[in-house]
Amino acid sequence: MWLRHRPPVGLVRFGSLRRVTPISRRWGYDRGLPIDRYYIEAFVEEHRRDIRGTVLEVREPGYTYQFGSDVKHSEVIDIDPDNTVATIVADLADAPQVPDASFDCVIVTQTLQLIYDVRAAVDTIHRILKPRGVVLATFPGISPVASEAEADHWRFTIESATRVFADRFGDGAVEVRSYGNVLTATAFLFGLASRELRAGELAVHDPRYGLVVAVRAVRPS
Repeated sequence: MWLRHRPPVGLVRFGSLRRVTPISRRWGYDRGLPIDRYYIEAFVEEHRRDIRGTVLEVREPGYTYQFGSDVKHSEVIDIDPDNTVATIVADLADAPQVPDASFDCVIVTQTLQLIYDVRAAVDTIHRILKPRGVVLATFPGISPVASEAEADHWRFTIESATRVFADRFGDGAVEVRSYGNVLTATAFLFGLASRELRAGELAVHDPRYGLVVAVRAVRPS
């Protein structure tokens, strides 16, 4: 059945996408909600009940307050000392100033690919979570690299994300999935926004073309 949807060689029509430069170099922000953020928000909203108690988020507390269900206290961590929103200035790969078992939830979206020693960062997240605390993390699977001003080291698959977190949290404590398909990945690489795709197109998730990889991990008690 699916073969009937494959145009013969020479009849593929690229249209506006027959170009060697992206339509937007700003991830699609200048056109609407970026496609990766569409998926990230869907993931965080699905696990909004985990966002409770004392919550730590990277760079800004946007998802903490947008999706949090019972937040008592919010902290923001960032390596950048010029971030006036940050309450903790630290590198997740080496943050001894953050006490053990401090947080009920840690939200780390599109960040760990910027940290070279990603295993050390996962160790820190595990250490600063309370027993039964939850980390909600997302990574790029298929994505342009960050700007030259920002280090960008890694891309993740379901397998690599599972191994990195299971090595620290344990196999039974980690759930991993991917979002996206070949169309949404292509659109994202060109810099299109989520509103430029149909809902049905965004709803298809093909692990071979994971645009975003998402992890929910629980620190064992």
